[in-house]
Amino acid sequence: MSDLAITGLLVLSLFLILGSGVWIGLTLSGVAWIGMQLFSSRPAGDAMAVTIWGSASSWTLTALPLFIWMGEILFRTRLSQDMFKGLAPWVQGLPGRLLHTNVVGCTIFAAVSGSSAATCATIGKMTLPELKSRGYPEHMVVGTLAGASTLGLLIPPSIIMIVYGVMAEVSISKLFVAGVLPGVLLAALFSGYIVLWALRNPGQAPKATERLTLMQKLSASRALIPVVLLIAAVLGSIYTGIATATEAAAVGVLGSLLLSALQGSMSWASFRDSLMGATRLYCMIALILAGAAFLTLSMGYIGLPRHLAEWIASLGLNQAQLIAALAIFFIVLGSFLDGISMVVLTMGVLMPTVQAAGIDPIWFGIFVVLVVEMAQITPPVGFNLFVLQGMTGRQLTWIAKVTLPMFLLMCLAVALIYVFPGIVTWLPTQMSGR
Repeated sequence: MSDLAITGLLVLSLFLILGSGVWIGLTLSGVAWIGMQLFSSRPAGDAMAVTIWGSASSWTLTALPLFIWMGEILFRTRLSQDMFKGLAPWVQGLPGRLLHTNVVGCTIFAAVSGSSAATCATIGKMTLPELKSRGYPEHMVVGTLAGASTLGLLIPPSIIMIVYGVMAEVSISKLFVAGVLPGVLLAALFSGYIVLWALRNPGQAPKATERLTLMQKLSASRALIPVVLLIAAVLGSIYTGIATATEAAAVGVLGSLLLSALQGSMSWASFRDSLMGATRLYCMIALILAGAAFLTLSMGYIGLPRHLAEWIASLGLNQAQLIAALAIFFIVLGSFLDGISMVVLTMGVLMPTVQAAGIDPIWFGIFVVLVVEMAQITPPVGFNLFVLQGMTGRQLTWIAKVTLPMFLLMCLAVALIYVFPGIVTWLPTQMSGR
């Protein structure tokens, strides 16, 4: 049976099982079992047991449930309200004024969350009613929130970076550090767009109602101190080499529990809800990772990754053409799958090709996160679009339309990190030199 026929059979099996409503993790395991049973001499049951146990017992994955729990704890605090109070005075003088709270708020919350959907929901609960009541155009409020909330994936700690690091076998700490400058770049592009929009439409943004002195602004910013200290503790411990990603995650959980207790928002109910929320999300991700590990092994026995790498190599694509082709591939794939599924389904096949092309796996990790971010705001399976639909009651098509400028800015960010790879690689290099 030819490689093309085998691939077609496995892809058809994948979509048939997914379409029947089976969980993604179980679907991946099922497709892997079919491949092993039909096209390999190794017993499928033995391979499944060994692979799933090895995936589930990985020490590297320990950081994942801890960072998820940290985000769940902070999701239940008064963090978002405090952030609005602290940020609003500083953006009053910029064109577009309080629209920038979407971008800056998402950037700050992304540094303690790791989840795009959590960032969107948390900041959206604060800014959507506040900005709408002040007369800001809804299309700009929703569009900038949808785009900026994807920073939850790019600015560390990032759940998807941990998943990529495990799949591609690269340093999670270096991935975290590599995401800082591209995250700041993307936030700057979003804010720049708001400035240009405000300058072109001077009558649409409400006028400032009050002028605050420097001391009043500093006084309002006191609410930001706890979360800034938490970010510094988590990222600083990783960058300086004091802690691994897992140890920094533990620091983050302790810090978020302390912050929640000091704010008075920690109760037995909120503690239990945060723990159960983190457990449910991690179990889902762990099941997907286990299924993907078995599928990767199955494809390795069949020889599909090697044959795919040989086929791509035979096309004679240069590095730029390969990156462009992969960007289009991920954007199309992201229209049907969530980000974590995209990463675990493709990395086992793509990494040999990427490494053969001489692409830095750390740089490629940030590239993948950026294109997965695009998938968060592309229909029909854009998680951020679903979150915003539930919060605004608007049609999915309308939300996708108003987020289109943010999608194009992400495309620009991908082009910039390709032309200037140092945006990604400089900080990890400095970290290695310590």
